[in-house]
Amino acid sequence: MTTVAITLLIIDAVALIALVLLQSGKSAGLSGAISGGAEQLFGKQKARGIDLVLHRATIVAAVLLFVLTFLVAYVL
Repeated sequence: MTTVAITLLIIDAVALIALVLLQSGKSAGLSGAISGGAEQLFGKQKARGIDLVLHRATIVAAVLLFVLTFLVAYVL
């Protein structure tokens, strides 16, 4: 059981790293170079398409990482 939990923890950690690296930065593209921080003050739109999917997958992977870490550390 411990081996399975540690294996899942390693897979989740690698997936979390990949998900964070795949996301675009806040000032990615031409709009970030022109508008700067104005979009943060006025626009504040939610990301669309693949950015939203990557954001949600990152949250799920992070929560799973914490749960697996506590499981390995305290339960097993």
